[in-house]
Amino acid sequence: MARKPESESTVSAKTLAQLKSLRTAIDKLDLQILKLVNERAAAAGEIGKLKSESSSEVFNPVREEEVLRNVLDASKGPLDEVTIRAVFREIISGSRALQKIIKVAYLGPEYSYSHLAAVERFGHAVEYMRVGSIMSVFEEVNRSHVDFGVVPLENSTDGGVSDTLEMFMRLPHLKICAEVRLRIHHNLLANCDQEQIRRVYSKPQALAQCRNWLGKNLPFADLKDVSSTAVAAQLAQQEPGAAAVASRQAAVKYGLRILFSDIEDYPHNETRFAIIGQNEASRSGTDKTALMFKVPHHPGSLVDALDVFKNNKLNLTWIESFPAKTESDQLEYMFFVDFEGHIEDPKVKRALQALEKHCEQLVVLGSFPIATVS
Repeated sequence: MARKPESESTVSAKTLAQLKSLRTAIDKLDLQILKLVNERAAAAGEIGKLKSESSSEVFNPVREEEVLRNVLDASKGPLDEVTIRAVFREIISGSRALQKIIKVAYLGPEYSYSHLAAVERFGHAVEYMRVGSIMSVFEEVNRSHVDFGVVPLENSTDGGVSDTLEMFMRLPHLKICAEVRLRIHHNLLANCDQEQIRRVYSKPQALAQCRNWLGKNLPFADLKDVSSTAVAAQLAQQEPGAAAVASRQAAVKYGLRILFSDIEDYPHNETRFAIIGQNEASRSGTDKTALMFKVPHHPGSLVDALDVFKNNKLNLTWIESFPAKTESDQLEYMFFVDFEGHIEDPKVKRALQALEKHCEQLVVLGSFPIATVS
């Protein structure tokens, strides 16, 4: 005799019973997680007391990156790396706040890419200060009004960020102690249809990174530069016929529709941000060192300087030239470079001693752990 199919009510009852059982299990797991998180926080608080007694820095990017790497390496799924990193970032942030509420300046307003980079590095248990320019970020750190600043350093499409490079020349004693690599996905935000858009706001770099898309899809729109993508979103919210090139988070914050997603011309668009402070980061074993230097104005001087890296087997990961302001009429350049290694590594020490002989000016901007793309 063929088995009769189960009735819908019977299946529903079984499903409800299974749901109840699974939810009960989740509730128990949540309580276990909460207990363990609080135990972890208590241990972090004790570490904070020891740090206070020894006058050690509360923010330790090397240790925080080590914690994240440990849990990511141990994870067997099903949660992906992005989710695990986000969860533990906030656990670390909250634990750090038990030791001290650190202050961080960034180019605002909220949900600018600088703000997103700051949250990616520090989490939410931080006192954030929004400022109106990259110069202001440097100045707030320099005056010790904040502990750290977050500034854009370079973009994979546009290269070095000139305002940041100029401020390193003005305040060379400030140190890069960490970096954030953020995948940048631009979106067209508006509260009107595409056909009604007459003006598009964004920061110059974002407009440049979407130049081809905007030219093809909004050929008659007026492109307007503003200080940040978040300011652009604010203006698009307020002005009829206006749109913004900005993040998804900005769309949520300012109540805008995402008309088109991922409109950047280069699909692997990435911006690297520097975390600046007053102190060096300790050695992690997988580090970068950033420096700036100026060479004499004669043939072969730059080649001689760069040969130092080759001779010491140091891999250059970035090089950028920037006009240096001098009192002479001669146009001179400062060179910014990153290379793999820490300032405490013996071969890095040897290289810096050799490099100094070829430079009129040499400033180490800091050594810091190499970041992965977020």
